[in-house]
Amino acid sequence: MAQAAPKAQLGFLGVVNLSGTGFVGGLLVTNQLGRPLEFQCTTPVKPNRTQEILYGPTLNSFVCAELIGKTLFERLQVKPQVIVSDQPEMLALRTVVALPVCLILPKSNSVSEGMIRAGAHFLKLHSDFPDDFALVGEIAKSFPADADLIEPLERVREALQETLRAGAAA
Repeated sequence: MAQAAPKAQLGFLGVVNLSGTGFVGGLLVTNQLGRPLEFQCTTPVKPNRTQEILYGPTLNSFVCAELIGKTLFERLQVKPQVIVSDQPEMLALRTVVALPVCLILPKSNSVSEGMIRAGAHFLKLHSDFPDDFALVGEIAKSFPADADLIEPLERVREALQETLRAGAAA
């Protein structure tokens, strides 16, 4: 008897850079049907001038992955099996959390080495963690061929905007 692919709890992580205000992040955990199980978001994180100088070109990766992404993950009560994002700097999150972090690539019909097809997209994983490919590959098998992994990230960004509007109105 063939073993069924595992039921997935996916984390969708997005960070928005608000000019002048800083970075705001959100992490949405969904079940396999895309229904929300938990949502966490941050207050604005604004690097100071010294951090900008010292971190240089790695500042965005540090703020997005290590400050915002790690903090959001640690706050979760419902832990995902995989975190996905469409922001390349988020792959660095894998170095500070103990689960696979995937970058959603644009829709394409061709696959290359180091990528996994998941629904209508391909996922790129952190190259320093080759064992992640097996887990993500098993989870990806359970997605319908037309599954849109970008849509939950759009919900994260909309929820962040709504939270910021509500905070400004208060």
